[in-house]
Amino acid sequence: MPHRTQKPKNNLNTKLARNIGERILLGEFQPGGLLPNEAAWGKAFGTSRTVVREALKTLMAKGLIESRPKVGSKVLPRSQWNILDRDVLDWHHAAVDRQAFFQSTQEVRRLIEPGAAKLAAEKRNVAQLARLETAFTNMKKAKTAQESVIADVEFHEALMAAANNDLLLPFGIIIEKALGDLFDFTTHRNPQPKQAIKLHERVLLAVRAADGKAAIKAMNTLLDNTDGLLAPVSTKGK
Repeated sequence: MPHRTQKPKNNLNTKLARNIGERILLGEFQPGGLLPNEAAWGKAFGTSRTVVREALKTLMAKGLIESRPKVGSKVLPRSQWNILDRDVLDWHHAAVDRQAFFQSTQEVRRLIEPGAAKLAAEKRNVAQLARLETAFTNMKKAKTAQESVIADVEFHEALMAAANNDLLLPFGIIIEKALGDLFDFTTHRNPQPKQAIKLHERVLLAVRAADGKAAIKAMNTLLDNTDGLLAPVSTKGK
Protein backbone atom coordinates (compact mmCIF):
# COMPACT_ATOMS: atom_id res chain seq x y z
CA MET A 1 0.00 0.00 0.00
CA PRO A 2 1.19 3.55 -0.72
CA HIS A 3 2.54 5.98 1.83
CA ARG A 4 0.51 8.83 3.22
CA THR A 5 -0.05 11.77 0.90
CA GLN A 6 -1.19 15.34 1.41
CA LYS A 7 -3.69 15.48 -1.45
CA PRO A 8 -7.17 16.90 -0.94
CA LYS A 9 -9.97 14.53 0.04
CA ASN A 10 -11.52 14.42 -3.38
CA ASN A 11 -8.19 13.46 -4.96
CA LEU A 12 -7.56 10.87 -2.26
CA ASN A 13 -10.99 9.40 -2.89
CA THR A 14 -10.26 9.11 -6.63
CA LYS A 15 -6.75 7.81 -6.02
CA LEU A 16 -7.95 5.18 -3.56
CA ALA A 17 -10.78 3.98 -5.81
CA ARG A 18 -8.35 3.72 -8.72
CA ASN A 19 -5.72 1.92 -6.64
CA ILE A 20 -8.17 -0.70 -5.43
CA GLY A 21 -9.85 -0.97 -8.82
CA GLU A 22 -6.60 -1.61 -10.68
CA ARG A 23 -5.54 -4.21 -8.13
CA ILE A 24 -8.87 -6.02 -8.48
CA LEU A 25 -8.54 -6.01 -12.27
CA LEU A 26 -4.93 -7.17 -11.99
CA GLY A 27 -6.06 -10.11 -9.85
CA GLU A 28 -4.42 -9.14 -6.57
CA PHE A 29 -7.88 -9.23 -4.97
CA GLN A 30 -9.76 -12.21 -6.37
CA PRO A 31 -13.55 -12.50 -6.82
CA GLY A 32 -15.09 -13.79 -3.62
CA GLY A 33 -12.21 -12.50 -1.51
CA LEU A 34 -12.40 -9.77 1.11
CA LEU A 35 -10.61 -6.46 0.79
CA PRO A 36 -8.58 -4.97 3.66
CA ASN A 37 -10.85 -3.19 6.12
CA GLU A 38 -11.50 0.55 6.21
CA ALA A 39 -8.96 1.13 8.96
CA ALA A 40 -6.20 -0.51 6.93
CA TRP A 41 -6.96 1.56 3.83
CA GLY A 42 -7.20 4.72 5.92
CA LYS A 43 -3.82 4.10 7.51
CA ALA A 44 -2.16 3.26 4.20
CA PHE A 45 -3.48 6.38 2.45
CA GLY A 46 -3.34 8.65 5.49
CA THR A 47 -7.00 9.53 5.21
CA SER A 48 -10.24 9.25 7.13
CA ARG A 49 -12.71 6.40 7.03
CA THR A 50 -15.17 8.79 5.40
CA VAL A 51 -12.93 9.10 2.35
CA VAL A 52 -12.38 5.33 2.32
CA ARG A 53 -16.12 4.71 2.39
CA GLU A 54 -16.64 7.09 -0.52
CA ALA A 55 -14.01 5.24 -2.53
CA LEU A 56 -15.64 1.90 -1.73
CA LYS A 57 -19.03 3.31 -2.74
CA THR A 58 -17.51 4.23 -6.10
CA LEU A 59 -16.32 0.64 -6.58
CA MET A 60 -19.72 -0.69 -5.53
CA ALA A 61 -21.44 1.50 -8.10
CA LYS A 62 -19.16 0.07 -10.79
CA GLY A 63 -20.02 -3.50 -9.83
CA LEU A 64 -16.56 -4.46 -8.60
CA ILE A 65 -17.38 -5.03 -4.93
CA GLU A 66 -20.20 -5.39 -2.46
CA SER A 67 -20.03 -4.23 1.14
CA ARG A 68 -21.93 -5.63 4.11
CA PRO A 69 -21.94 -4.58 7.77
CA LYS A 70 -19.79 -6.78 10.00
CA VAL A 71 -18.56 -8.69 6.94
CA GLY A 72 -16.59 -6.14 4.96
CA SER A 73 -16.08 -5.50 1.26
CA LYS A 74 -15.99 -8.52 -1.04
CA VAL A 75 -14.89 -8.61 -4.66
CA LEU A 76 -17.76 -9.58 -6.95
CA PRO A 77 -17.51 -12.06 -9.87
CA ARG A 78 -16.11 -10.64 -13.11
CA SER A 79 -19.51 -11.14 -14.74
CA GLN A 80 -20.88 -8.33 -12.57
CA TRP A 81 -18.13 -5.80 -13.28
CA ASN A 82 -19.25 -2.82 -15.34
CA ILE A 83 -16.31 -3.09 -17.71
CA LEU A 84 -17.81 -0.47 -20.06
CA ASP A 85 -17.68 2.14 -17.32
CA ARG A 86 -15.14 4.78 -18.33
CA ASP A 87 -13.12 4.45 -15.13
CA VAL A 88 -13.20 0.65 -15.07
CA LEU A 89 -12.06 0.48 -18.68
CA ASP A 90 -9.24 2.90 -17.88
CA TRP A 91 -8.21 0.86 -14.83
CA HIS A 92 -8.34 -2.30 -16.90
CA HIS A 93 -6.01 -0.75 -19.46
CA ALA A 94 -3.58 0.29 -16.73
CA ALA A 95 -3.68 -3.09 -15.02
CA VAL A 96 -3.07 -5.44 -17.95
CA ASP A 97 -0.31 -5.91 -20.51
CA ARG A 98 -0.65 -3.29 -23.26
CA GLN A 99 -0.49 -5.82 -26.09
CA ALA A 100 -3.17 -7.94 -24.44
CA PHE A 101 -5.39 -4.89 -24.02
CA PHE A 102 -4.97 -3.94 -27.67
CA GLN A 103 -5.77 -7.50 -28.72
CA SER A 104 -8.95 -7.49 -26.63
CA THR A 105 -9.87 -4.13 -28.14
CA GLN A 106 -9.43 -5.47 -31.66
CA GLU A 107 -11.56 -8.52 -30.89
CA VAL A 108 -14.39 -6.30 -29.72
CA ARG A 109 -13.99 -4.03 -32.73
CA ARG A 110 -14.25 -7.05 -35.03
CA LEU A 111 -17.57 -7.92 -33.44
CA ILE A 112 -19.02 -4.41 -33.48
CA GLU A 113 -17.56 -1.99 -36.01
CA PRO A 114 -18.33 -3.79 -39.32
CA GLY A 115 -21.97 -4.07 -38.31
CA ALA A 116 -22.01 -0.49 -37.07
CA ALA A 117 -20.56 0.66 -40.39
CA LYS A 118 -23.34 -1.20 -42.22
CA LEU A 119 -26.00 0.45 -40.07
CA ALA A 120 -24.36 3.84 -40.55
CA ALA A 121 -24.53 3.40 -44.32
CA GLU A 122 -28.18 2.48 -44.12
CA LYS A 123 -29.43 4.82 -41.39
CA ARG A 124 -27.18 7.88 -41.14
CA ASN A 125 -28.71 11.31 -41.52
CA VAL A 126 -27.27 14.43 -43.15
CA ALA A 127 -25.80 15.83 -39.93
CA GLN A 128 -24.19 12.51 -39.00
CA LEU A 129 -22.64 12.15 -42.43
CA ALA A 130 -21.32 15.70 -42.16
CA ARG A 131 -19.71 14.86 -38.81
CA LEU A 132 -18.03 11.83 -40.37
CA GLU A 133 -16.84 13.93 -43.32
CA THR A 134 -15.39 16.54 -40.95
CA ALA A 135 -13.53 13.93 -38.94
CA PHE A 136 -12.03 12.48 -42.11
CA THR A 137 -11.01 15.94 -43.32
CA ASN A 138 -9.28 16.54 -39.99
CA MET A 139 -7.42 13.26 -40.37
CA LYS A 140 -6.06 14.41 -43.72
CA LYS A 141 -5.14 17.85 -42.35
CA ALA A 142 -3.43 16.52 -39.22
CA LYS A 143 0.16 17.73 -38.92
CA THR A 144 1.08 15.88 -35.75
CA ALA A 145 0.51 12.37 -34.42
CA GLN A 146 -1.68 13.79 -31.65
CA GLU A 147 -3.92 15.61 -34.12
CA SER A 148 -4.16 12.46 -36.21
CA VAL A 149 -5.18 10.33 -33.23
CA ILE A 150 -7.83 12.82 -32.09
CA ALA A 151 -9.35 12.96 -35.58
CA ASP A 152 -9.18 9.17 -35.94
CA VAL A 153 -11.02 8.59 -32.66
CA GLU A 154 -13.64 11.18 -33.69
CA PHE A 155 -14.13 9.36 -37.01
CA HIS A 156 -14.94 6.10 -35.26
CA GLU A 157 -17.14 7.81 -32.67
CA ALA A 158 -19.03 9.54 -35.49
CA LEU A 159 -19.46 6.24 -37.28
CA MET A 160 -20.87 4.60 -34.17
CA ALA A 161 -23.29 7.50 -33.65
CA ALA A 162 -24.39 7.31 -37.29
CA ALA A 163 -25.52 3.71 -36.75
CA ASN A 164 -28.51 5.18 -34.88
CA ASN A 165 -28.85 2.25 -32.49
CA ASP A 166 -29.26 3.08 -28.81
CA LEU A 167 -27.91 -0.30 -27.72
CA LEU A 168 -24.61 0.49 -29.42
CA LEU A 169 -24.12 3.70 -27.45
CA PRO A 170 -22.35 2.05 -24.48
CA PHE A 171 -19.76 0.68 -26.89
CA GLY A 172 -18.93 4.26 -27.79
CA ILE A 173 -17.05 4.28 -24.50
CA ILE A 174 -14.69 1.68 -25.92
CA ILE A 175 -14.13 3.94 -28.91
CA GLU A 176 -13.45 6.91 -26.67
CA LYS A 177 -11.27 5.29 -24.02
CA ALA A 178 -9.56 2.39 -25.76
CA LEU A 179 -8.92 3.56 -29.29
CA GLY A 180 -6.99 6.67 -28.26
CA ASP A 181 -4.08 4.62 -26.92
CA LEU A 182 -4.43 2.02 -29.66
CA PHE A 183 -4.29 4.63 -32.43
CA ASP A 184 -1.43 6.44 -30.73
CA PHE A 185 0.53 3.17 -30.84
CA THR A 186 -0.32 2.32 -34.45
CA THR A 187 0.16 5.89 -35.70
CA HIS A 188 3.75 5.97 -34.45
CA ARG A 189 4.35 2.49 -35.85
CA ASN A 190 2.73 2.94 -39.26
CA PRO A 191 5.31 3.26 -42.08
CA GLN A 192 2.53 4.18 -44.53
CA PRO A 193 0.22 6.72 -42.87
CA LYS A 194 -1.36 7.66 -46.19
CA GLN A 195 -2.62 4.10 -46.54
CA ALA A 196 -4.60 4.48 -43.31
CA ILE A 197 -6.20 7.61 -44.72
CA LYS A 198 -7.25 5.73 -47.86
CA LEU A 199 -8.74 2.90 -45.81
CA HIS A 200 -10.81 5.35 -43.77
CA GLU A 201 -11.88 7.03 -46.99
CA ARG A 202 -13.28 3.74 -48.26
CA VAL A 203 -15.43 3.47 -45.15
CA LEU A 204 -16.60 7.05 -45.62
CA LEU A 205 -17.41 6.53 -49.30
CA ALA A 206 -19.46 3.43 -48.50
CA VAL A 207 -21.44 5.26 -45.84
CA ARG A 208 -21.92 8.21 -48.16
CA ALA A 209 -23.17 5.88 -50.90
CA ALA A 210 -25.51 4.10 -48.45
CA ASP A 211 -23.84 0.80 -49.39
CA GLY A 212 -23.98 -1.44 -46.35
CA LYS A 213 -22.05 -4.36 -47.87
CA ALA A 214 -19.24 -2.07 -49.01
CA ALA A 215 -19.13 -0.51 -45.55
CA ILE A 216 -18.64 -3.91 -43.94
CA LYS A 217 -15.87 -4.80 -46.39
CA ALA A 218 -14.13 -1.45 -45.95
CA MET A 219 -14.22 -1.68 -42.17
CA ASN A 220 -12.87 -5.24 -42.15
CA THR A 221 -10.01 -4.14 -44.41
CA LEU A 222 -9.26 -1.27 -42.03
CA LEU A 223 -9.24 -3.67 -39.08
CA ASP A 224 -6.91 -6.01 -41.00
CA ASN A 225 -4.50 -3.13 -41.42
CA THR A 226 -4.59 -2.36 -37.70
CA ASP A 227 -3.95 -6.02 -36.87
CA GLY A 228 -0.88 -5.89 -39.06
CA LEU A 229 0.45 -2.86 -37.21
CA LEU A 230 -0.08 -4.58 -33.87
CA ALA A 231 1.81 -7.71 -34.88
CA PRO A 232 5.19 -8.12 -33.16
CA VAL A 233 8.07 -6.73 -35.19
CA SER A 234 10.21 -9.55 -36.58
CA THR A 235 13.84 -9.56 -35.49
CA LYS A 236 14.81 -12.34 -37.88
CA GLY A 237 18.22 -11.82 -39.43
CA LYS A 238 19.24 -9.14 -36.92
